[in-house]
Amino acid sequence: MKRFTITYLLAVFFTLAVFPASVDTLEVFSDRMNKSIKTVVIKPDTYNEGTEFPVLYLLHGYSDRYDGWINRVPNIKELSDRYGIMIVCPDGAFGSWYFDSPVDSSFQYETFVSRELTAWVDRNYSTVASREGRAVTGLSMGGHGGLYLGFRNQDIFGACGSMSGGVDIRPFPNNWDLSKRLGKQSEYPERWEEHTVMGQLHLLVPNALRIIIDCGTGDFFYEVNERLHRELLYRNIPHDYISRPGAHNWEYWSSAVKYQILFFNEYFKSRQ
Repeated sequence: MKRFTITYLLAVFFTLAVFPASVDTLEVFSDRMNKSIKTVVIKPDTYNEGTEFPVLYLLHGYSDRYDGWINRVPNIKELSDRYGIMIVCPDGAFGSWYFDSPVDSSFQYETFVSRELTAWVDRNYSTVASREGRAVTGLSMGGHGGLYLGFRNQDIFGACGSMSGGVDIRPFPNNWDLSKRLGKQSEYPERWEEHTVMGQLHLLVPNALRIIIDCGTGDFFYEVNERLHRELLYRNIPHDYISRPGAHNWEYWSSAVKYQILFFNEYFKSRQ
């Protein structure tokens, strides 16, 4: 009787068990930069080769790395499960800002993320291999990257976002290695215009791209996010804008990412 009970309970456990999202940590080679880039790929518990899954490219901030999100906000695996979305977190190096540096050939992260990485993921996983199945967002430096890559690569991404993003780099000429990637702003002002989110708004037309922006009122990037929001309103570009109490920290981003993934899930479902 005891053996039967144990066997029965084990059978019930394996029948009802929910196997959580799986995490692959791997390296993706960049032809443009001639080096391998560490990347985390989160697959939802429903992942299988017979189904195509949408993909969210989730970017880290300055001084962080590819495993920052999974280590600091481990419940993104649960969000992957809940919505059936793959999440890809590439390494953006120390201060890449996710653009192609005009002065440093080893920092070509727009090309890597938007072209090389997306193509690699589509080749190696079962994905919705079109803009309707891809979104990109991130925090801080990665928030700049989410909008910068989304605005400039609308053939690749159908939706994009930012959390506490440095969406205008021009007010910060001495910060975060920006001058190493672009040269001094005083000497190359045109480069700073061309490599900031605020310099990409001419690429937008109403309703072509789904956009979500989130920034706390206590964040040092709050004013540049407010300015971006007002400029998008002026240009009649629809977007979701969330502003609430909060600072530039993981407590805020742990909450913000839930809203962002819900937003992207609704976009993906609307395109099925």
